[in-house]
Amino acid sequence: MSSVTAADDVPPVSETKSNFLKAYKRPIPSIYNTVLQELIVQQHLMRYKRTYRYDPVFALGFVTVYDQLMDGYPSDQDRDAIFKAYIQALNEDPKQYRIDAQKMEEWARSQTSASLVDFSSKEGEVESLLKDIAGRAGSKEGFSYSRFFAVGLFRLLELASATDPTVLDKLCTSLNINKKSVDRDLDVYRNLLSKLVQAKELLKEYVQREKKKQGERAESQKTNETISKCLGDTLYNPSFLAEWKA
Repeated sequence: MSSVTAADDVPPVSETKSNFLKAYKRPIPSIYNTVLQELIVQQHLMRYKRTYRYDPVFALGFVTVYDQLMDGYPSDQDRDAIFKAYIQALNEDPKQYRIDAQKMEEWARSQTSASLVDFSSKEGEVESLLKDIAGRAGSKEGFSYSRFFAVGLFRLLELASATDPTVLDKLCTSLNINKKSVDRDLDVYRNLLSKLVQAKELLKEYVQREKKKQGERAESQKTNETISKCLGDTLYNPSFLAEWKA
């Protein structure tokens, strides 16, 4: 998954959105679809930057955001299918995203605050990946910072139980990442999560009300059927009742 360097190779945003809709044709509830459509536009712009290069921290960040967004989705199968359609619409590999995100999560769980930021002095698959990112970020070649990368860093800290705020400072320094940009984008992420929680709560209340209404309608229908059975279709005919009331 390397960067796209030729301008002719860059598809328009409309093509990416169209590919997503073609790959997943079922309707998506608006509470999820509105955010997904916004995210895919943002990620398209990231994906086709000249300096873009896929990396596992970015993958972890996106997977974290996606799973938070789609938490509570009615169907696990549909949630996975939407993820697949979304990533493939960007001409990337959804399996690779999941594999790399899981690998980063497992690594982070085995780290401490100290070992997390001291990756440059250690050997290992993830340590090598982080060294590569640091090198590219430091040289400004083949690295394009994004909000998903910031969320990926935050997730690493979270899984390593690194609660000291200075750990993020040190990690950003080790990776040659601008800490102010990370702070700004994490604020955006937290704000998004807060809005999603509120929106999902409203959706939950709406669904409960609708279920209650459906139950009441079903109960009413059941009562009507029982009355009809007991009294006979003729007696329960609406025109007969109208005459009776008259």
